[in-house]
Amino acid sequence: MKTIGKTLLLAILLVIAYLLFWPVDISPVSWKSQKATSTYSATTDNYLEATQIFGKNDGIGPEDIDVDSYGNIYAPYEDGRIMRYNSNGQNPKLFADTKGRPLGLEFDKDDNLIVCDAKKGLLKISQDGNIEVLLTSVDGLALGFTNDVDIAKDGTIYFTDASSKWHIEDYRSDIVEHKAYGRLISYNPDTKESKVLKDNLYFANGVAISADQSFVLINETSEYRIIKVWIDGVNKGKSEVFMDNLEGIPDGISSNGKGIFWVAFPSKRKEIIDNLSEKTFLRKVIMRLPLFLQPSPERHAFAIGVDEDARIVYNLHDSSKESYSPVTSVEEHKGKLYLGSLSYPGFGVVKAPAR
Repeated sequence: MKTIGKTLLLAILLVIAYLLFWPVDISPVSWKSQKATSTYSATTDNYLEATQIFGKNDGIGPEDIDVDSYGNIYAPYEDGRIMRYNSNGQNPKLFADTKGRPLGLEFDKDDNLIVCDAKKGLLKISQDGNIEVLLTSVDGLALGFTNDVDIAKDGTIYFTDASSKWHIEDYRSDIVEHKAYGRLISYNPDTKESKVLKDNLYFANGVAISADQSFVLINETSEYRIIKVWIDGVNKGKSEVFMDNLEGIPDGISSNGKGIFWVAFPSKRKEIIDNLSEKTFLRKVIMRLPLFLQPSPERHAFAIGVDEDARIVYNLHDSSKESYSPVTSVEEHKGKLYLGSLSYPGFGVVKAPAR
């Protein structure tokens, strides 16, 4: 019995020593998480329950969805495949295979699909599936986590590099460490010139251009906020906070071209994460835990629609256990909202709410 007791005590001490001292790659910084202030009373709790799911047997994790000028739907899966569906979400066909991890999608004026591939960089895919690498580095710094993209009417491509240090497999490390490794970048496809418009972003994620083409919005996931960067007019080159202290963790953002931005939230904010914002040591302990013991998002489909003055017009939810979640992107096209997810099989479609 004494031998068993000593063995058990030793095992416990080893576990404690591991949790306290085992080396981890992150160097967390202290920051102050503020209470959410962007709540909106007109929550539509059951709206996203009407979501239909397509491509459920075709793959996992189509983080962003886009629709071409013919009405065909495109979904990028975690194994590198981008599948094309007809306008009814049926008849799936392989469009291209990047051999990486395609995330953000956007069609240019010539119906080329511009792809942010977290592993391969910024790509262009023609309608016959030919893949061209546009960028793998900017200003001598490699694209470590090419994330989301939008294209201006003049053809300029705006995209984010979520983190120059951490790759997609380690996205949790970027968020837990809470350092500003993200960038907003522009790329001119005619001159092949690229430019960093804003750096020092906290997990630079979704990108959306305003209807009047005067500014770009970027989601800073780990700061629970949206940044505005002016790209035209008297404020060109300046930036400011567009929305702060959001009630969820923002991922994708898109413009419907009519003054509404759709913001996707993979999860509502979790109190345990907010409470650890100033506790750097405990955040390192959490990263030593097995993944299944680390804080994870609850099943909750969540998206908001905001106008260009940062007023919340729509607040859409589905808190059921069967919800299509986590929602990482929302794209509006001809009266429908197309929902993408980083980890759910298939993509969702729901009727866009009336104004």
